[in-house]
Amino acid sequence: GGALLGDIDRETHKFNLATPLGVVSQTGAAGLTLHGGVGWLTRKHGLTIDNLAAVEVVTADGRLVRATERDNSDLFWAVRGGGGNFGVVTAFEFRLHEVGPQVWMCGPVYPLEKAAEVMAFCRDYMADAPEELMVIGVCWTAPHIEMVPAQYYGQPVVILLGCYTGNPEDGADVIQPLCSITETIGDLSAQMDRLEAQQFLDKDYPKGDCYYWKSIYLNRLDDEVVAALAYHTRNRPSLESSIDIWFLGGAMSRVPAGATPFYKRDAVFMVGVEANWHDPAEAELNIAWARAVYYDLRRFSDGSCYLNFPGFVEDASKMLQAAYGPNLPRLQAIKARY
Repeated sequence: GGALLGDIDRETHKFNLATPLGVVSQTGAAGLTLHGGVGWLTRKHGLTIDNLAAVEVVTADGRLVRATERDNSDLFWAVRGGGGNFGVVTAFEFRLHEVGPQVWMCGPVYPLEKAAEVMAFCRDYMADAPEELMVIGVCWTAPHIEMVPAQYYGQPVVILLGCYTGNPEDGADVIQPLCSITETIGDLSAQMDRLEAQQFLDKDYPKGDCYYWKSIYLNRLDDEVVAALAYHTRNRPSLESSIDIWFLGGAMSRVPAGATPFYKRDAVFMVGVEANWHDPAEAELNIAWARAVYYDLRRFSDGSCYLNFPGFVEDASKMLQAAYGPNLPRLQAIKARY
């Protein structure tokens, strides 16, 4: 229950195996899992909860129980997306898949002025792309790295950050179209060890910084939506903050909406609004920015959200309904029982 994603990856990678986890290795495995779990393997192998085989839970009355599809099946259903409110989950058992040892990371960096063209191409490309390819469109700041010319440092950009976990011999060809949509200002793409790929973003989330994240699923990703994303990117109070568009689908969408509490299986685009900043005194300003982005994007959404990016769980009842939809009454009944 106390394992980090990096702990799990390090052990499974010895056997060229993996289970779908998140994209930052310092993340806690328990928290990630209990509300879904989205990462580089989502389109190929589903959410983290879709690969959960069993849990051990200490219940409110002090019992240690094992829950699977056959034993304590109601509790097992609830913890696959329903959060940590059903007891203390002390052990997780996951199914593993052959992955690696080499993968391809995709990372073309485009100027934000090209966001509409870049996002439209990526949207259409991902509709038919191999499920081994997962992409996040990151509206961020040009990083201070060797692959980006110094004159672009600090400028707003769009990075198509992706990971291809299929046959490494095919990787360069699969990601190449995303790297040549228009003229790039840099490219982070490379073949690398899967563990290196899992740690690719770690340095961007240092311990001790301040973080406030919201999420919302979009019904569409057209020029009007991208214009809103670009506007809010230009108006970030912190250059560390980002707006991330997750291109979903694939295996996670083939799980029935009622099979787990995580019902938003038909989602194609999820936006993570990440307010990231250094000085705690600037909290109010950065949180206000993230909330403003979230509320503006609701005009392109049915309001559903991903509870691993919950802000401070404002409007809790509305957020629960948005996250669980028709599965909420069953969750509430199981919570009352346990």
